[in-house]
Amino acid sequence: MEQIYTFGSYLKDKFGCKVYKVGINISGFTCPNIDGTVAKGGCTFCENDSFSASTNQVQELKGFHLNLTSKTNPNLEKQLLQLEIQFQAISKRQRDEYGAKKFIVYFQSFTNTYAPFETLKALYERALSFDDVVGLSIGTRSDSITKQTLEYLSELAKTKEIWIEFGIQSVYDTTLQKINRGHDSANVKEWILRAKQSGLNVCGHLIFGLPDETQEMMLHTAKEAYAWGVDSVKYHPLYVVKKTALANDFIRGEFTPISEEQYLDTLAKAIIMKPKSVSVQRVTAGINDSSLLAPQWCRDKNSQIKGINAVLKPLGLKY
Repeated sequence: MEQIYTFGSYLKDKFGCKVYKVGINISGFTCPNIDGTVAKGGCTFCENDSFSASTNQVQELKGFHLNLTSKTNPNLEKQLLQLEIQFQAISKRQRDEYGAKKFIVYFQSFTNTYAPFETLKALYERALSFDDVVGLSIGTRSDSITKQTLEYLSELAKTKEIWIEFGIQSVYDTTLQKINRGHDSANVKEWILRAKQSGLNVCGHLIFGLPDETQEMMLHTAKEAYAWGVDSVKYHPLYVVKKTALANDFIRGEFTPISEEQYLDTLAKAIIMKPKSVSVQRVTAGINDSSLLAPQWCRDKNSQIKGINAVLKPLGLKY
């Protein structure tokens, strides 16, 4: 059986030890399709009112939101403290439980380039100053990164492991409109190509099961993402959580989630067509709490992984 090329394998090959991503959530970050810059309400599947720090030691800075035009940031020191508290707590656990030796700080919630440049610079440099941190991974949107930030990250990439994670979701503009994405596919392609030209590593997020998409459309999105030169990929099924616009559509019977059978088949086909050099960071997603409305198969991650390996086995692959 051939092991799918995972991000963990990529990092171990490069650094010669276990390297773990430390997921960090910072108060004050939002998105341009939440704050009204390009849209209101956020993506239809996003429960965007919630802030969830990676450790309960961190409290939200309520009523505080930044964007690209913010002139000042009165809470920068508090944000830096949030960053440090989360990193120290999570990296210690990863060392103790999993034998992690080095770390990549992952800015994961909301849009982590959507703030004044000086704020971003302070957060990124503080993260890189922590013991055994070899790089950053920055989750963002293609309409929320400036040329100045890209050039700065390009300089960092000369000595550090720098990744940008873009939500591609779909290459179909009709779909992006349905989910209230706030930008088109051409914008994503442009900034992925610019990031690659700047010497950055790019991870693309793909969602299977978006409204009215056929399997052919989902696989075409994957094919395009590979063609744009992404270095890594995250595959997600679209699941429905409470307090979202998508939940309203689901309750009204206007949206039917992807079945586990179709998701597994689509995932397997997307993996088969993937260039071997593209690493895989995620093969599924879900949540096991009362906020999940559907599909119920997204509750149990272990069951999902078993199902994924079951469909990969006849192909001579395993995850």
